[in-house]
Amino acid sequence: MLQSKSQKPVHHALRACSGAMLAIFLVSAVVNVLMLTGPLFMLQIYDRVLASSSVPTLVVLAGIAIGLYLMGGMLDILRLRALNRIAMRVYARLSGPAFRANMRMPVLMGRRAAGMAPHRDLEAIRRFLGSPGPAAIFDMPFMPFYFLLIFLFHAWLGTLAVVGGVVIACLVITNEYLSRGPSRELSGTSGAQSRLMGAARRNAEVLTSMGMFDSLSRRYSGAVEEHYLRQQAMTDHSNFFSSVIKMLRLMLQSAMLGLGAFLVIQQEITAGVMIAASIIMARALAPIEQAVSHWPSFVAARQAAGRFDEAVQACGDPAATEGLPAPTETLRVEGLATAAPGEQAPLLQGVGFELRAGDGLGVVGPSGAGKTSFARALMGIWPALHGSVRLDGATLDQWPEAERGRFVGYLPQDVELFDGTVAENICRFAAEPDIMAILKAAKLAGIHQMVTALPEGYETVIGENGARLSAGQRQRIGLARALFGDPFLVMLDEPNSNLDMVGERALTTAIGEVRARGGIVVVIAHRPSALTALNKVLMIQDGQQVQFGDRDEVLDKVVPVTKASGSREMQFDAV
Repeated sequence: MLQSKSQKPVHHALRACSGAMLAIFLVSAVVNVLMLTGPLFMLQIYDRVLASSSVPTLVVLAGIAIGLYLMGGMLDILRLRALNRIAMRVYARLSGPAFRANMRMPVLMGRRAAGMAPHRDLEAIRRFLGSPGPAAIFDMPFMPFYFLLIFLFHAWLGTLAVVGGVVIACLVITNEYLSRGPSRELSGTSGAQSRLMGAARRNAEVLTSMGMFDSLSRRYSGAVEEHYLRQQAMTDHSNFFSSVIKMLRLMLQSAMLGLGAFLVIQQEITAGVMIAASIIMARALAPIEQAVSHWPSFVAARQAAGRFDEAVQACGDPAATEGLPAPTETLRVEGLATAAPGEQAPLLQGVGFELRAGDGLGVVGPSGAGKTSFARALMGIWPALHGSVRLDGATLDQWPEAERGRFVGYLPQDVELFDGTVAENICRFAAEPDIMAILKAAKLAGIHQMVTALPEGYETVIGENGARLSAGQRQRIGLARALFGDPFLVMLDEPNSNLDMVGERALTTAIGEVRARGGIVVVIAHRPSALTALNKVLMIQDGQQVQFGDRDEVLDKVVPVTKASGSREMQFDAV
């Protein structure tokens, strides 16, 4: 179901850990009470042990203090371990939505997705949740408790502590306000750097063969320098406020000692109270100083959570009808208009036709006419600005995505394979692959002998993007993947662009087999020879439907038969 705008995945993941966080808060309360061990021990030393010169009292107090210190240390270790487990639990809960959003953003958000990387945002959230930063946040609510204790010692001491706390709190708020912009810019430069690195990795062959390494290296160096400058500015900003707050804390601690000494001289407090008040105030302000030191990661995590929520919500599944049967009869396109994701200017419009089970449609037209745009709209990859694509009367988005994949096969113009075995790529990485269905798809695509000739047959690992295979082999494995499971609708975008004569014959046979079992095949072609096994043709030109009808009738209008050979040899680019 499509998530409502009020739903925030990060918020929901954190709420799922609310019980653990409540436990951490209670542990933090005990830890903060145990933090009084040092001040109270000093108070007893100055006011009781030194006054009485009692060694047994000193030994007992020291034993109690050691026990309390050990308990506090163990609870603090437990708290940090719990925070780390919460971080990993949130990460595990959101990793699925992050992967899904990362996959769907380019086709749903277009250029808006350029600055988003859900997996990187999730990693920023995990790093902060697993750091000591949240522990400092859990300690902050106990600051008034420490200030109250100082007030109980003496009103002047309490007033000094509160004034110092207010000044430091103002600095924290100022730091928060001023760090938003630099943190956002830093995230942008980090994303640009990562995108350039990814593009260079994907196009390593082009960079190597065409001598583009130095040019891209200079551009990457420029991106690194920009990121370095932003990182430097952010670090300088954080270090400035951290140093100022640390300086104020030390000054306040000394001021507390000075005021305490004055009150001791006036015989209003004891020396032990003077020391204890100074230590308690330092403890009260310590969470603020620690929080400021982790402030960049906190701001980065908060902004990452906002981007993550936006990406996941934008990439949510539309409402689907459970139990809707797979289509078996018709494909109907009604006044279809489409545009690139995130754009409003249509690249294709006015397309309408109907195909029945067993039909094969060839989509022809010159380069840039809108054929690939049509294929993406037909598969539901690109949004329909107007009109609809219906299978047996239902639009594609009425089926859940996983169920829709069982009756749709797609071979894109640029075939992308995944790092895995040949069998895994053919069966679309199914959890429980059907080996007979894999063999059937491979034989239908005419690659069974080719695959068995590989070193490990169907279990051969092909590497990232099929690096171990030729372009033709990748295309034919992609064809087998599109045919896997006997889908009702098969969309092939220039399936013969890298095929030899044997591959073209296998393609023609495969198209005939799909039609014979009652499926519908749509083929985008640049050469009339690819239309041999089809019975319908759709002509697209300048983003508009020009012709639709029986194959020979349409081709006679757009590509006349050559008298010398009695065949159509012209490519549609020349039409």
